[in-house]
Amino acid sequence: MSHKELTAWRQKRTPDPLVANYQQRLIAADHIVFIFPIWWEAMPALTKGFLDKVFAKGIVYEETKPGRPFKCLLPNIKRVSLLTIMNTPDFFYRWIFGNPITKILFRGTFHKMGIRKNLRWYNYAGMSDRSLEERVKHLDKTEQRFARLD
Repeated sequence: MSHKELTAWRQKRTPDPLVANYQQRLIAADHIVFIFPIWWEAMPALTKGFLDKVFAKGIVYEETKPGRPFKCLLPNIKRVSLLTIMNTPDFFYRWIFGNPITKILFRGTFHKMGIRKNLRWYNYAGMSDRSLEERVKHLDKTEQRFARLD
């Protein structure tokens, strides 16, 4: 963040109209969907930057008491979905590395904000070794899964 952005963040506002637009979309949303690749066992830096800028205290959440869980300021959120792709085998990622992405995003962000239900992670591991037909099947299955949520 620039000095100007960090100062505004501390004042619970943003100088960036795009960030303000994302914040308003989140406030109106009932379902948040993140889609990104897993790089070096975590989210890409741009995704982390999005969280740092858009998920701002006083706009998306409030810290009612220091050291206590936050109060979520997203009144309509019913679910959060995470779709990822990675080359690391799923077993290794979940059991050897300890599933860092859900710790970062679900526990470290949404649980702190009080969103604990309907957090779903859909991971697609080893896609680079799959045929086009297999990848299309995964896309179709994902589309069907989200169509059922409506």
